[in-house]
Amino acid sequence: MTKHPDALDALATADAAELQETLLEICSSPGWAAAVAASRPWSDRDALLAANAAAMASLTVQDLADAMAGHARIGTPKTGDATSEREQAGIQGADTALLDELHEANAAYEAKFGHVFLICATGRTAATMLASLRERYPHDAATEAEIVRGELRKINDIRINRLLDEA
Repeated sequence: MTKHPDALDALATADAAELQETLLEICSSPGWAAAVAASRPWSDRDALLAANAAAMASLTVQDLADAMAGHARIGTPKTGDATSEREQAGIQGADTALLDELHEANAAYEAKFGHVFLICATGRTAATMLASLRERYPHDAATEAEIVRGELRKINDIRINRLLDEA
């Protein structure tokens, strides 16, 4: 009986172009994808998640912008994008007034910080995302950038785990 490589082994041994394509589906920052790819092979899942954390910690301002560009506005998942729709499932069924408040708060946040409000939306309701947005709005740009970095790491961890579990 031949052993089929598990998802981690397949990822670790993928050719460079295939690996980059897969990693860019997790996070749209080429800098992040290059840093994670350079850390292979990974001995186990925890090593890959550690590579994500290390890559996130090293991202430049431009790398963070690249990473955020791959995310839909909270309250408006990308139509037809299963990942975006799954991650923002908490907005489904929210009443119109709450969604309107979320859109207004998003617009104010984007005007202040110059990018979408980014939060790990998995498991959160529209109301909790709105509360977090309002809580974070008073931050200065440097503080908010570090929070965004942490939220991106959480999102990437979820996406990496999902990739490894589905394969």
